[in-house]
Amino acid sequence: MKTLEKVSNFVGKYMALIVIAMAALSLFAPGSVSWIKTSWVNTLLGVVMFGMGLTLKPHDFAVVFQRPKDVVIGAVLQYTIMPLLAFALCHLFRLPTELAVGVILVGTCPGGTSSNVMTYLSHGDVALSVSMTAVSTLLSPLLTPALTLLYAGRTVDVNFLSMMWSVVKVVLLPIVLGFIVNHFFSKQTEKAVKALPLVSTTAIVLIIAAVVSVNSARIMTSGLLILAVVICHNVFGYLLGYGAAKLLKLDTTKCRAISIEVGMQNSGLATSLATTHFAEYPLAAIPGAVFSVWHNISGALLAAFFNRQSAKANAKKETANA
Repeated sequence: MKTLEKVSNFVGKYMALIVIAMAALSLFAPGSVSWIKTSWVNTLLGVVMFGMGLTLKPHDFAVVFQRPKDVVIGAVLQYTIMPLLAFALCHLFRLPTELAVGVILVGTCPGGTSSNVMTYLSHGDVALSVSMTAVSTLLSPLLTPALTLLYAGRTVDVNFLSMMWSVVKVVLLPIVLGFIVNHFFSKQTEKAVKALPLVSTTAIVLIIAAVVSVNSARIMTSGLLILAVVICHNVFGYLLGYGAAKLLKLDTTKCRAISIEVGMQNSGLATSLATTHFAEYPLAAIPGAVFSVWHNISGALLAAFFNRQSAKANAKKETANA
């Protein structure tokens, strides 16, 4: 078990590099990972969400009741900034329909599962981050299909009820099941949770490999465009999330948590929904896959930036007190 824990910690530490390496392999040598099927995406995402459920405890939801204002602000920003940004970028870059659908799906999804780790590394409000992830995820069966219908419904057929059921199956049910298992078998899950970075990273890597390898030829022709849109979507999400929280006079730790939570999306869900509901648009799954790679890189860079800011602030305090 200790060996498994060490491997899991290593994978968690170098997740961004592992994801980049697998994405590159899938892009330039798609035949090497052709055994990974896109039909696995929903199951793999369910595994990640079940793992998230295993980490949740009743006290994680206490913040919702103790500080409802903070959580409500975070949830509202989550489901307004990223969908609006996605819609704006689709028009700004004049994206073709199949790419636009994928970008909008990324924007309408809840916060990403790795945002809590990035918030911790940033010295942000981790309790708020966990609560925001949980709340936005619980709201996703309703808001993700509703917002997708709102922003993409004029150009593509969006089946609200079918999409809602998909989100329930691959996100909500696995999380609830993981939460229940953790509640009744907490001693066993405490040990299992130590291996979650390994399991989650493996699942995410396989999702990326499945989507990128199948669409490698198409990515080669439009890869820079997709990357530019994804970077803009993510970075402006961070900036607008932080700026809005600052305008609402939240403290620095809360601003950092909201910034990261808004900017980092559950892009695996976007990929899952694209492959399930928009199969006639193969490229629709690509923005989610690229976002999964990019936001792990940008999240680590943002955490490093926030750390430097904290170090400078502490140095000023020490100088003032000297």
